[in-house]
Amino acid sequence: MTLQTEVQDILDRGVSAGDVIGAAAQVVTGDGLLAAAAAGSRSVVAAPGAEPMTLDTVCWIASMTKAITGTAAMQLVERGELHLDEPASRVLPKLAEAGVLEGFDGDGQPVVRPARGQISLRHLLTHTAGFGYPYWSEPLLRYHRATGTDSMTSGELVSTTTVPALFDPGERWMYGISIDYVGRIVEEVSGQRLDDYFDEHILGPLGMGSTAFSLSDEMRSRLAVVHVRLPDGSLTARDLPRSPEPRFPSGGGGLYSTARDYCRFLQMILGRGSRNGVRVLRPDTVDRMTANNIGDLRVVALPTAMPELTNDAEFFPGAEKSWGLTFQINEEPLPTGRPAGGLMWAGIANTFFWIDMDSQVAGTYMSQQLPFADARTLQLYLDIETATYRHR
Repeated sequence: MTLQTEVQDILDRGVSAGDVIGAAAQVVTGDGLLAAAAAGSRSVVAAPGAEPMTLDTVCWIASMTKAITGTAAMQLVERGELHLDEPASRVLPKLAEAGVLEGFDGDGQPVVRPARGQISLRHLLTHTAGFGYPYWSEPLLRYHRATGTDSMTSGELVSTTTVPALFDPGERWMYGISIDYVGRIVEEVSGQRLDDYFDEHILGPLGMGSTAFSLSDEMRSRLAVVHVRLPDGSLTARDLPRSPEPRFPSGGGGLYSTARDYCRFLQMILGRGSRNGVRVLRPDTVDRMTANNIGDLRVVALPTAMPELTNDAEFFPGAEKSWGLTFQINEEPLPTGRPAGGLMWAGIANTFFWIDMDSQVAGTYMSQQLPFADARTLQLYLDIETATYRHR
C-alpha cells in the first residue's frame, strides 16, 4: 500500500466512523508531494454545504496563523527593524502597562500589579511573556467577565485595551494572545495592515492565493462549516459568524487557508526560507526559529476552562517539549516516528501541522470542528503522521 492510498483510507475510515464530517490532508517534502487526500463533506447539513471536502476547501486555520505572523516578525528582525531581546514596549507602549493579574478583591474586581521585568519580542514569540487565553485559564476567564471584555476577539483586545499577564516575563511557558501583540508590532513597524503585509511579503511570494483574513466571494464558495461534537458523539453544524472585513486582523488566529496552500508555507520552512526559488527568510533565520528558544522551560498541559471550546490540551503527554519562534518542538522521539527536534502546532477548530527538518517532510491535516483536541479527529492526524514515517 502506498502512502497516498493509506492517507486516503485513513480519511475515508474517519468519515465513515463519524470521527469527522470532512477532512483534507497533504504530506510534502521540500520540493515534492508525498500524499494528498480528502474525504467527506464541507458540512453535515444539506446544500449549499453538501459539497465534498477537497484540498482546496477553505478552512479557518485559527492558531496556525501564528507561524505566519512569526515569519513576518522575523523578516523585520532580518532587516534590523525589530530586535528579539529589546523591550517590545519600544513599539507598543501599552505592553509596559500590562501588569500581572494577582487575584481579585472582595468585590470581585481584578488586582493587577506591575510586572517585574520587560516583555521582549522573544518572550512574545515563545509564549513566555505571561499572556494566556481564557479557554485555559480560570483567572483570566474571570478577569474578562469582570471587565466586560469576554466578548472581544483577541485581535480587538490587543488593539483597543490592555490585558494583564498571568506571570512575569520569562518565568514560564503559557499559551495565549502573545502572537496577536506580535501582529500589532508588525503593523506598527511596517506601516501596513497585517493582511497587506502578509500579501506582499509572504502569501503573494509563496503563491498562497487561498489564504486570507477576509473571505472573498470565491473563497466563501469553498468554505467548510465548523461543527461541534455533541455528548452522544455526533457532530452538528455550528454557525460561527465572521466579519467579511476584520477591523483588527488577528495575528494569533484570524487566517483562513487550505491544505494545499498551507503546505506551500511548510515547504518554505523545510527549504530554510525558500520555496521554488522564492526566498522569504534567510536560512539562518529559519535555523533560529526552529531551535529551542526557551532554554530549560517546558511546554505544559493546558487544562480547559471552557469545555465548549476546548478539551484539555497537550500533544504527546509525557514527552518533553520546548518552543521555537512560533513552533512547538519535541525534545525526544515521538510514537508517530517523528524524531527529536520536530516542529508542530494546531488551530482550535482541529487543524494540525508538523515539520521535520531532519527528514525533510511536513504535513497538514484540516478538519473543522469544536471543541479543540477532539480525540477522534486528532487521532486521524496522528495516524497520517505515523503512516508517513512508516513509508519513509
